[in-house]
Amino acid sequence: MSAHHIKRLVIMRHAKADWPGGVADHDRPLEERGHRDAPFAGRWLLKHGLAPDFILCSSALRTRQTCTWVCYELGDKAPTPKLEGGLYGASGLRMLSVVNQVPDTVTTLMLISHMPGVQDLAMHLASRDSNHDAYMDAATRYPTSALTILETGKPWAELDGQDARLTKFKVPRAS
Repeated sequence: MSAHHIKRLVIMRHAKADWPGGVADHDRPLEERGHRDAPFAGRWLLKHGLAPDFILCSSALRTRQTCTWVCYELGDKAPTPKLEGGLYGASGLRMLSVVNQVPDTVTTLMLISHMPGVQDLAMHLASRDSNHDAYMDAATRYPTSALTILETGKPWAELDGQDARLTKFKVPRAS
């Protein structure tokens, strides 16, 4: 896979959410720790040269708030996120069908959504030549604010399983 044709998929689980009484799951906000942790994801992406040129974000409040913090840290490198109602409560395969619709002009795609779909998507796409430590971390734990970075030489429409190299797994957090 030549570096010129590599596409990157950044999969993020939303930051730590609150469970206020009487609030529908879709409308749950970030808790204080989530508001502290979410900006670190944006900083980490910038530091590693992984600023996305397109963001797909679940329509749930906690994912939108996470996305707002990430974009704030990305500054003028932040694209306008696309809210995608189909990512809320979606399985990994449903998330993949959304990714498959992304135009090939996008080279670094970020998807911000929920468990267990984000972990299932990462594991479904991870190829056999993935970074072993990153793969094992993503497979065994996927805490809030976790980021998985996958690389592929295929068009988004052709991703269907084990065809993206999982290169990094990181949980950026406030100290």
